[in-house]
Amino acid sequence: MFAAYAARIDRDQPLNGLELGERPEPQARPGWTTVNVKAASLNHHDLWSLRGVGLGEESLPMILGCDAAGIDEDGNEVVLHSVIGQSGHGVGPKEPRSILTERYQGTFAEKVTVPSWNLLPKPKELSFEEAACLPTAWLTAYRMLFTNAGVRPGDSVLVQGAGGGVATAAIVLGAAAGLRMLATSRDEAKRARAVELGAESAYEPGERLPRRVDAVIETVGAATWSHSVKSLKPGGTLVISGATSGPNPKATELNRIFFLELKVVGSTMGGKDELEDLLSFCAARGVRPVIDSVLPLDRAREGFEKMAGGDLFGKVVLTV
Repeated sequence: MFAAYAARIDRDQPLNGLELGERPEPQARPGWTTVNVKAASLNHHDLWSLRGVGLGEESLPMILGCDAAGIDEDGNEVVLHSVIGQSGHGVGPKEPRSILTERYQGTFAEKVTVPSWNLLPKPKELSFEEAACLPTAWLTAYRMLFTNAGVRPGDSVLVQGAGGGVATAAIVLGAAAGLRMLATSRDEAKRARAVELGAESAYEPGERLPRRVDAVIETVGAATWSHSVKSLKPGGTLVISGATSGPNPKATELNRIFFLELKVVGSTMGGKDELEDLLSFCAARGVRPVIDSVLPLDRAREGFEKMAGGDLFGKVVLTV
């Protein structure tokens, strides 16, 4: 079957390790189900895998891709929950949780096999392309907002780095849930797009806000950390799920954190029950993932190049 896979690890030039070509079809195993992939979406996790983060040379070649929607062996339209080992279903009882391509072949292929427990029905209201965007970036944003930020309708939330997958998802989901969303971006066009998607206003990174917020959604890291901390109300919450600009800010702002009794909460992915809720929320409220571009699988390299260059707003989707 045709697939996009990591053939080599290159920490400096990750796309040098990306190959497109034929790979063996997945083998049946007890408790697992093979899915005919209809659509799969890219995540920065795929680039990190090509750099060798979470993926060792001994696991190569590895088909990339965590997210997908498709048709299972019984003809059902399904969405994959890409955290394997979280429940014990389909794996050994002592196996730690991992994201799909850290241990098992991924979704950038004609077929993928996952534990049957990891499949959820695809709502009829969502296309395969839309559903394929949800299991990583959108699930991460959903958990950050509704599980970890402690906000409720009417509260204000700042999203750093509008344009990235998680940040974009947070703006759309928060606005749909009645939160007052603010956003930042270095790019004027991305700031305008954030407002179109539901943000009340958008600002340059580091720009002083008109008022402090109840929570900050942080995925940028070092470059925006101080601004995030300074933007919070006393008792506010900073939720962080990534650090694309680096993990070590110049100033930790510890004095401000303890004096204002701020909360800093780490957040990673989300559970199957949260993905189920996210799918239901999107179907019921008419929320749709923001898609930057849709490409056939044999043009996967274009999608990777776009993501690596940061020249996108929303998700890149590959279709089979």
